[in-house]
Amino acid sequence: MSLKPIAAILLMLGLLATLPAQEPVAPPPDQSLTADQLENLVAPIALYPDPLLGQIMAASTYPLEVVEAWQWLQKNPGLTGAVLTSAVQQENWDPSVQALVVFPDVLKQLNADVNWTTNLGNAFLAQQQDVMDAVQALRQKAQQAGKLASTPQEQVADDQGAIDINPVDPNVMYVPQYNPVWIWGPAQYYPYPGWYWPPDSIMVGGLYFGFYPPVSMGYFFGYGWNGWGGWGWRPAWGSHTVVVNNAFIHRYNFNEARGVNLHGTTAWVHDPAHRMGVPYANPALRTEYRASVRSNLAAPAERMPAQNRSSGEPTERMGDRAVPQNAPAANRSAFSGYENGSAAQAHSDHGYSSLGPARSQPAPRAAAPQRQAASPSRQSSGNRR
Repeated sequence: MSLKPIAAILLMLGLLATLPAQEPVAPPPDQSLTADQLENLVAPIALYPDPLLGQIMAASTYPLEVVEAWQWLQKNPGLTGAVLTSAVQQENWDPSVQALVVFPDVLKQLNADVNWTTNLGNAFLAQQQDVMDAVQALRQKAQQAGKLASTPQEQVADDQGAIDINPVDPNVMYVPQYNPVWIWGPAQYYPYPGWYWPPDSIMVGGLYFGFYPPVSMGYFFGYGWNGWGGWGWRPAWGSHTVVVNNAFIHRYNFNEARGVNLHGTTAWVHDPAHRMGVPYANPALRTEYRASVRSNLAAPAERMPAQNRSSGEPTERMGDRAVPQNAPAANRSAFSGYENGSAAQAHSDHGYSSLGPARSQPAPRAAAPQRQAASPSRQSSGNRR
């Protein structure tokens, strides 16, 4: 037998061995995710500081509003500091989305692959405990591999069996920038989002991630800002919940009409009024949240963003929300299969508030009150329950 065919076969096998492994495929949206799939899903944000991580988990359940917030930022590039936070108060988004505008790099990432953002929100709604366990599992793996430790930007600490990550400076947030492949290897069970990942060349001196430019919180929230203990969202790892600081939301007028009577801290509760027609991933969630809202009797024009009502700018409908026609096509595809008819109208400005279990009726917006000089006190229950 000639050696040429054998050599050709061996050459082919060698080439095949050098080809990259097939990318994992996300399962159907109504399917529960395994622990391995959830770890791949949350890997891009698992090493974010706790205050920001808790906020992203809540905001991801309102993906259409995340897209709107990013588009709003692009249309208002001149808004900065307290002017920015004052302007965003006028937008009828969930507070977790409103407050994301002070982290433009994060908002850009969530918008860049809104399909991943939607899937994260769906998983958090359906498997909240499992999602939080996946974050802790990844942190433990990274720490054991020597790839997670305290830095001048963030403090890593073990607390009652959980790994906390918090900003070192009470006035500054550093958002980590890392490729999950560097920390845990390629995705095996669930695809990483299509974000821009920094090049491998930044891995200098044993560092596995960098940081985006620092965000000065006092620049946005004034001299009354006294640190991360008063931020609006924080994971409570022991109870597998996200704790909401209603005093922060009320103080800075983030959708204040919905939480005007709420103070202290409460466990986060999803507000279907801000889902805006994006379908829920499984029948159980659809039944739960449809039953929580009243029919939306507002005219379609009243539900349009204020800038579209005043300018007559052409819009298209996504769920029961109007968005500019220049929305990226890649983002629109993530919301296929919208609820329609009476189901779409059921997403209203009434229902469960994401600020807690109490119900609240929207009230006419009053002039924003003067910000108080004192910071809301940190509630000890926000750390462990």
